[in-house]
Amino acid sequence: MTIPETSGIDPAAAKRWLGRAGLVWLLVAIGGQMIFALYVMASHGREWLTGQGVRGRPVEGYLAGDVLGNSLYALHMLFTVVIIVGGALQLWPALRRYRPAFHRWMGRTYMVAAAILSLGGIGLILWRGTVGSTLMHVGTSLNGVVILICAGIAWMLARQRRFDAHRRWALRLFLAVSGVWFFRIMFMMWMLIFQAPVGFDPKTFTGPLPETLSFAQYLLPLAVLQLYFHAMDRGGPVMRLGTAGLLTVLALLTAGGIFGATMGMWLPRL
Repeated sequence: MTIPETSGIDPAAAKRWLGRAGLVWLLVAIGGQMIFALYVMASHGREWLTGQGVRGRPVEGYLAGDVLGNSLYALHMLFTVVIIVGGALQLWPALRRYRPAFHRWMGRTYMVAAAILSLGGIGLILWRGTVGSTLMHVGTSLNGVVILICAGIAWMLARQRRFDAHRRWALRLFLAVSGVWFFRIMFMMWMLIFQAPVGFDPKTFTGPLPETLSFAQYLLPLAVLQLYFHAMDRGGPVMRLGTAGLLTVLALLTAGGIFGATMGMWLPRL
């Protein structure tokens, strides 16, 4: 049911603007994720294939003698690329419409890769540990749990042929899987704004900022997506235009975070 409003705004036009704003954000995000995928392949892939770190540095993620940990890390990086490319393909409407068989098989591959990625990430935290505080590790591990839940529900809905609900849970899965990417662009946007290590200790990477981002990296995108669904389904013209404005601002912030991460984190390692 649409909430009645007397704003004088054309409801259909407001809905179109909301859809366009969502598409703009999605295109910005996919573009940024492709840059990240290229970085992973060019940096991590080259290091692991050659056994040599960039500019004489140690190979990132490799520990001599740690066969299990090294295997988990290598799989984690491999499936990161699979997830990014597969996610972009799954969200391409023409592919769903004209190549449904490919979409189904790619979807199965995507969900399996998402499960392996999340379990591998949790395994790395438990097996090796990582930078940051215990609370940050909890937030990141819960991201993996959310990925598994979204993948399971999306898979179940697809098998039940409830495709409208399936698409919504697939979008939730896409955002949850993108958590580590969101962490990086949120962090770099913060650094672009403050130009200093505000809210964290740069030596230990502990503090309120990384702890907050470890939860916000998936909870915030999922909350915005839920707002988008609500505005599309039941919102009036004012709510839809307001949500479209919010998505436009978020697209600009996402682009800024992508720029910061590219220049500050990814290009220096190539």
